[in-house]
Amino acid sequence: MAKKKLASKRKTGKLVLRTGEALVEGDFPWAAAEPEVVLGELDGPVGYAIAKLIGDQVAGHTRVFALMDCGMQVKPVTVMVSKVTVTKTKYTNILMGTVQAAIANGVLDAVRSGAIPKSKVNELGIIVSVWLDPAVLSEKVDYTVLMQTHREATRQAIEKAIKGEPTIEQLLKNQDQITHCFHELLLKGEL
Repeated sequence: MAKKKLASKRKTGKLVLRTGEALVEGDFPWAAAEPEVVLGELDGPVGYAIAKLIGDQVAGHTRVFALMDCGMQVKPVTVMVSKVTVTKTKYTNILMGTVQAAIANGVLDAVRSGAIPKSKVNELGIIVSVWLDPAVLSEKVDYTVLMQTHREATRQAIEKAIKGEPTIEQLLKNQDQITHCFHELLLKGEL
């Protein structure tokens, strides 16, 4: 019986759970954005995860909705979570201001591009795992640039999730040519 239920869900065209990530770098280390996203139907595992995240807050890893501005939540509903433990007020302010708005705008950009159909915005949910370079605490940051990189990276990550990119064919074909950038820096003694 479970196999029949699973087969019927596949035929409905539901987005049960998709994942994606993207890296957008700027001219300065603090400008880098590398969100990881999970998206899917609200009546499935993603919706359950969103409810659990919002209802189960953890110090240093606050979960918040992506907002265009206070009182203006983006659709599809999007929850953002920090990849690192947040302990500094400045980091929190950047994360819950510039980056929160950037993620919300990136979600809308994915709707505008057609990656997320407008007809599905009330049925889907997105979880975005966010990282900020620690340099945002010590260097002079151009918040317009920071907003642009996080907005673009969010859009790209969502579009990759929807398209299922990279495909297994892309990964297998290019496996020997791909080197993790931080591993490469370690090999060169630059990190």
